[in-house]
Amino acid sequence: MSHPRATLPRMNVILRESVHDDLETFFAHQAEPEGVRRADFPARDREAFFTHWETKIFAVPENIAYTVVADGRIAGNIVSWPQDGRRMTGYWLGEEFWGRGLGTTAMRLFLELETTRPLYGDVAEGNTASIRLLERCGFTRQGEPEDGYVLLMLE
Repeated sequence: MSHPRATLPRMNVILRESVHDDLETFFAHQAEPEGVRRADFPARDREAFFTHWETKIFAVPENIAYTVVADGRIAGNIVSWPQDGRRMTGYWLGEEFWGRGLGTTAMRLFLELETTRPLYGDVAEGNTASIRLLERCGFTRQGEPEDGYVLLMLE
């Protein structure tokens, strides 16, 4: 006998440029324990987090930062930046927004705005959900994991 499967409703997702007022929500998201574990990236304290965003993201003209808004609520962010001769991208979503396809939708929207190719993502090897998300958006793995991270590229 087949059992009906519950599905979460799709959310209306938009991107807009990130602004200082978004940082409070971003700060809360980056401190969520399961996200920290999956990303294999330690949460920053408040001062370090805000300083990082103000000086390393907002203050650098080559960086692009978008806020992911789902049904009118801040769900996370997607950014891109130059690093070691490559254009990198990364994202962070609040845990309550996981599992609905929101990340894939947001990344596809972002890739219409960030047209630099190749574009790279560097993901913790154990973060299989993020690896799959990037692969669904056309990224391919580049070689074997190195130092616990998988490098993916979009041509």
